[in-house]
Formats: sequence, C-alpha cells, structure tokens
Amino acid sequence: MRQFPIEKYRNIGIIAHIDAGKTTVSERVLFYTGISHKIGEVHEGEAIMDWMEQERERGITITAAATTCFWHPTEDGDSKERECKINLIDTPGHIDFTAEVQRSLRVLDGAVVVFDGVAGVEAQSETVWHQADKFKVPRVCFVNKLDRMGASFEYCLKTIWDRLTPNAVAVQLPIGQEGNFSGVVDLITMKAIKFEGEHGENIVVEEIPENMKAAAEEWRKKMLEKVAAEDHELLENYLEGKEISVEQIRKAIRKGVIDYQVIPVLCGSALKNKGVQLMLDAVVHYFPSPLDATAIKGKDPRTDETIERKPNDDEPFAALAFKIATDPFVGALTYFRIYSGKLVPGTTLLNSSDGKKIRIGRMVRMHANHREEVEELYAGDIAAAIGLKDVGTGHTICDPDNPIILEKIVFPEPVISIRIEPKTKADQEKLGMALKKLAEEDPTFKIKTDEETAETVISGMGELHLEILVDRMKKEFKMEANVGRPQVAYKETILGEAEAEGKYIRQSGGRGQYGHACVRVKPRKPGEGFLFVDEIKGGIIPKEYIPAIRKGIEEALDRGISAGYPVVDVEAALYHGSFHEVDSSEGAFKIAGSMAFQAAAKLAKPIILEPIMRLEVSIPDEFFGDIIGDLNARRGRIKESFDRGTMKVVEAFVPLAEMFSYTTSLRSMTHGRGSSTMEFSHYEQVPHNITQQIIEART
Repeated sequence: MRQFPIEKYRNIGIIAHIDAGKTTVSERVLFYTGISHKIGEVHEGEAIMDWMEQERERGITITAAATTCFWHPTEDGDSKERECKINLIDTPGHIDFTAEVQRSLRVLDGAVVVFDGVAGVEAQSETVWHQADKFKVPRVCFVNKLDRMGASFEYCLKTIWDRLTPNAVAVQLPIGQEGNFSGVVDLITMKAIKFEGEHGENIVVEEIPENMKAAAEEWRKKMLEKVAAEDHELLENYLEGKEISVEQIRKAIRKGVIDYQVIPVLCGSALKNKGVQLMLDAVVHYFPSPLDATAIKGKDPRTDETIERKPNDDEPFAALAFKIATDPFVGALTYFRIYSGKLVPGTTLLNSSDGKKIRIGRMVRMHANHREEVEELYAGDIAAAIGLKDVGTGHTICDPDNPIILEKIVFPEPVISIRIEPKTKADQEKLGMALKKLAEEDPTFKIKTDEETAETVISGMGELHLEILVDRMKKEFKMEANVGRPQVAYKETILGEAEAEGKYIRQSGGRGQYGHACVRVKPRKPGEGFLFVDEIKGGIIPKEYIPAIRKGIEEALDRGISAGYPVVDVEAALYHGSFHEVDSSEGAFKIAGSMAFQAAAKLAKPIILEPIMRLEVSIPDEFFGDIIGDLNARRGRIKESFDRGTMKVVEAFVPLAEMFSYTTSLRSMTHGRGSSTMEFSHYEQVPHNITQQIIEART
C-alpha cells in the first residue's frame, strides 16, 4: 500500500542566478528536515548537495542534485498529520549548465526562486524565470542574503515587479536589514518571527515591534488586495471590512500560485539560518501536489491522437526520464518522474520514444549522492532506476499495452567547440568510452569527428562547460588528453533563391552510374530548420530514388557551402531530373542531389552566421567609459545600462568570437571589482571582412 497519499507530495526545485545562495538554502532544508545532522557549507567545500569533486573545488553547482525529505508546517508543533513529502532538486545557476535547469523544471510542480538581497533580479534570474514560464511552473520567491551590506528587501521586490512579473506579492517583511537583520514579520498571521539556537532551529513567535506596526498594516493591505481577487468569499469579507482568517488567506494564495496569478515573496538569510523553515511552510501551504497539477498530455504512438494520464496509481504507468547520471558504484542511473500508475522491480516497460522493451531492476530514491533502495514507487514519485540501457534524456517509459509519448525536452544547440586527442594509445579507447558516457548524461554536449583531419571535436554551451567536462574525463576515466583552443560554432545559410542541376554519370566496363537532379533552394526564417520539398510530377524520377536525393542534400548540409560549417534554415525543392533504365541507382542519385544542392547554394548568396551572446557586466561607476570602449572594440552593441545598488550594469550583445577569456581582461580593467555573466542569445550574419578571414582560416 502507498504509505504517503499523493496530495501530500511536493515536487519542487530551487532555481536562481549563480551565487544567489541556492545550495546554501538546500543545505538548510536538509538540516531542518532531519536528513543531515550537520550543515554543509558551500564556501568550505562541504555542501552535501554539491557532491561532485569539481563542484566542491569551485564552489558552484554543476549537476542538479535530487533529494527526498519530509516537513510539516511549523505551527503544528510535533503533529505529523500534515507532514508532506518533498522531492527537492537543487539546480545550477551558471548558464553553461542550462540543460540541468530545463530538464528539472520539466518534471517539477513548483519552484522556489532565490534572489540575492543586494543585487535583486540578475541576468540569469531572468533566464531561469522565463524557463519556468515556458513549463508553467508555479513559483514562490525567497529574497536571500538580507544580512549583507547593501541588502534591501524593497529594492529586490521592485526589481521583481519591473523585470519579471507584476504578480509578486510580499507575504513577509524583514525585521532590520544588513547587520541588524534579526527575523521576519509574517503578514498573514501578523506576528514577528525570530530564529534562535545555534542553527536557528528554535522558532520564537512574538508581537510585531512598535516601529514596524504601521508598515506591516500597509503591506498587509496591499497583500490582501492582490490575493482577494483569487477568492470570491474573501473579496466580500475584505470589502465589508470583516475579519479574514489565516486559513482563508492561505487558501486564496494557494489558488493564485497554482493559477500563476500570485507569486508570494518571502525573505531571510540562509547562511545566518533565518527564514528557511518558513519557506518550507510556504512549500507545504501554497505549492500544488501532483493532484492539483493538470493531467499530463501525450501522443498515442499508434494513432498520433492526444491522450492524457491522470495522477492516479490505477492509471496505466507513464513516466518521463529527465536525467541520466553515471554513478561510480552502480553504473548508469536513470532519473524519472512518474506521472501515473505504480512500479515494482521486475516490471517490463516500453520505451515509447524508440519502441524498445526495458526491464526495471533495482530502484532507488536519491539523497544527493547516496541511495536508498525502494520496492515500490507510485504516481508523483521522483526516483532513479539502475542499469537501464537505451533510455535517454526526455524519453517516455510506459505500460507496453497502453503506450504514450510525453512531450520531449528540447535543449539549446552548443555554441563552442574544441578539438581533443588522446595522449597515448591506451587513452584512445578510454576517450571514446568517456565521451559516450558524458554525452549520454548531458544533452547539450555533442561529439563529432572532423572528416578531413579525423580529429575528435567536442561542443558545448560555453568555456566553463567544456573545461568541466574535460576535467571530469581526466579524473573519472583516468585518462590524459591534449585539448585545442576553443572554436566558435559558426553556421551557414543563404539569403537568396537559386536553382542548379547535379549530374553524376560514370561509364565503366559493364553497368554504369547515372543520376540527374535539379534543385531549387531558398532561405527560411531563423530557427525553422531544413525543409525538403518533392515537386516531381509524372515519374520523371522514380519514387524510390527520391529518398536518396534527400539524403544526399542532408549530407551536403553538414559539409557547408563556403567554409564547411553546417547549413541551417534552408528549403530545397527537387523540381526536375532524369534517370536511366539500367544505370540509375540510389548511390548515383544521392551524389547528384548533393552536387545540385551545393551548386544552387553557392549561387544563392551564401553567408556565415555567428553566435551572439547576451552579456551583462557589473562594474563600479568609474570604469564605465573603459568598459563601453572595450565592448565597442569587440563589435558589441550596447542594449542598456542602469544602476543596481552602487554598481553600474551594462547589458550588451557581443559576438562569441570576441569574448574568449573576457573575464580575465575585465578583472584587469576593473582592478578585480567587475563581474560578468554571458548566455547565448541568437545567431547573426558575420560582417563581410570577417567572413573572408573565417573562410581563409578554414581552407
């Protein structure tokens, strides 16, 4: 039997900009829920959730760590009746590991968004917020680090309203700020709450300090106005000036959170052990259980109809594999979220994404880096299976008699590449194995072999991403490799329309080769990809040769037009050709298709595209002029500049090719006081003079 009812589940993630304090918040959650008996600090390299060696060395989160814990609201004392089971995922903040955030959000029912109390909304806060919008994930905000110099709760709240959402509403106020930060005022119960004891584990409820009563009344009024719109009865009571109960307010907030109409804002300082228990209370009070989330929709692979699965143990089994991890002790771990049905070891399931049957062996519940074996899993659970072959990120695993394909997770394309070669013959085999394992784990990490030089080229989301992957390869797989300089992942496309023919004729003794295809090319909108159109009428080319022509064109796309980079966003229409009764073959038509596409593309104004990065630089005012000059020299376009506290922030779009080792030069220009974050924005045409340099360098 199910020990925990599904309405008591909360599947949540912690998301934020790099360094806002996500992992510190997660560590406090583990401590207060009794999972860990001592608090692991990120700055001491001891964090439980950051268990990878590279994470501890650098003090950053690289992979999303999952853990399961239990919590009941603090006001219930020791009563366990309202205890909830929380599956928590701590995600990375660095944009190079964006895939970890995306795949975690895809399977979660709620997210706690952490903000730095000094900086407010930062560049990646916006990125993760928009990712959460995309997956329609309900949110609660936690303004952290209010004990720091320059911290301001009101400033943070204003940046959330200005840059993210007008639906944010304060449900707490800090008592004192910076060094005097001592607790919070709860605007729902209208009480002051302090955190005492060595780790803030003792919660003391007091009356609101006299000097804050007027402000608390005013903020409570704003909160009630916002929340009353969610509940008809509450609105009537509010307009008539009647007393409104705590339960009524919480019920209205919960409804607003689930409908994305209300986003409660809490405050505290995780490092100083203040406010984290109240954040856990908010998770229990406001976030949806899997029952409150809408039924998951998918496609029936047999009929292509849209079908759905309700979060119920009696429904046919359906789960989404959202992460593959290599564990040094047990091998491949496949993390999955169960949307419907239940699961026991020994069950045979279908991977509906590739049609293969799989058998479930051992199942484990994860606690960051250690595992607890389980014998049964139910709808709403997040867990991992050991040793599943052929299951990749985003694959659906389901009941073989009731197949369903859930919506895939789409990951961004890599923008930066490096060449890598093994140092010795012994490393050669290890390299192939290591790359394969890492690529299975990370969908934004791609490997290919350069046809001309036979070298291995690996691609990823940024310099840090590739640096960490190479470091993991050396340490986890005990191998040495030489690594080249980072290269930009350029692409090619066309601006005009053109047509050309490709004829492949070979006469030798016996049977010859004959293929003839005429192809018209034209550009498509950015991001629309490649489209093949078959316009052949009256069997001028027999039907069986048309797939071969398409394959030839697709291979030509990979080889590029002018500089050998992949071609994107083009339409190729096959409109004419001819064949020979005896000599025609698929091979000949494949070559003819490739020749026709190459010839047409060369006439259609080919151009090279380069990745443009969105850069945010934070600097003291006196360096503003130098930074603007430097960005202009790097072909940057300034989008805007504004003040954030005492710092000046510049947002710009800059080509990735100009940004290698930018961090180092920024530090030297600002005497170590500047910082920057960068993420991929879009592709754009390379200026003519630089196009020539790129072509010459390639040829």
